[in-house]
Amino acid sequence: MLFIVGLGLGDEKDITLRGLEAVKRCQKVYIEAYTSLLSFGLSSDGLSTLEKLYGKSITLADREIVEEKADGILSEARESDVAFLVVGDPFGATTHSDLVVRAKKMGVEVKVVHNASVMNAIGVCGLQLYRYGETISIPFFTETWRPDSFYEKIKQNRLLGLHTLCLLDIRVKEPSLESLCRGRKQYEPPRYMTINTAIEQLLEVEQTQGGSAYNEDTDCVGFARLGSEDQLIVAGTMRQLQTIDFGTPLHCLVIVGKTHPVEEEMLDFYKLRGESLERIDDGTI
Repeated sequence: MLFIVGLGLGDEKDITLRGLEAVKRCQKVYIEAYTSLLSFGLSSDGLSTLEKLYGKSITLADREIVEEKADGILSEARESDVAFLVVGDPFGATTHSDLVVRAKKMGVEVKVVHNASVMNAIGVCGLQLYRYGETISIPFFTETWRPDSFYEKIKQNRLLGLHTLCLLDIRVKEPSLESLCRGRKQYEPPRYMTINTAIEQLLEVEQTQGGSAYNEDTDCVGFARLGSEDQLIVAGTMRQLQTIDFGTPLHCLVIVGKTHPVEEEMLDFYKLRGESLERIDDGTI
């Protein structure tokens, strides 16, 4: 059997009891390491911390293993219990539907253990989840590639008065273009988009498109390390948030739509006062 287990957003303690039971019964345990990461995953001892809690050796599954060698994992799951650990929820911001489809086609039984995801944890700021529109992803711009397909989605959300969750780019174990041209993969250093970079790119796209979907005075909420003990949540205009150092990854951003009075009251706890940062709330209710 293949167990796909959500780990939540904070640290190794966020796994559910059901998830922990599943891990402990498995003969082989993998953890995906390219769509997201736990807050402690940036440290050198992150994996060992997991292994100590779970009492199991864990294999790091990068993009190549999951996308190109998944059949090996699934073959193991035909013969024994295998756990595939996913930060957040298995079907949250980044789905693992392809792995499930391939498992089903190979006759492998699949069991999913859900957990918290950025898709629902953003509710901590007070913006109601059912008032969100389509979620978008913002990739890193390059000199020759500056995609803006997300712009129309933001514009439509704004016209409908809906909030927009912006997921920011994570580049882990990405081969450089130069190495691909040479036929030998060499990987770029890990990169995690900050809220500041995301806003800079958003404003560049608005200037290019000129559709008045948003501007520097548009209200937003910035989240850093959501779900962790040191999470940071700041509400303010795009201009204001660009001045804030949100610290270490991961970051995400919400562009605020039309707000209900109850939303405004809750959001007020996280707001900047004027142009200076009078108070940042860590999300403690």
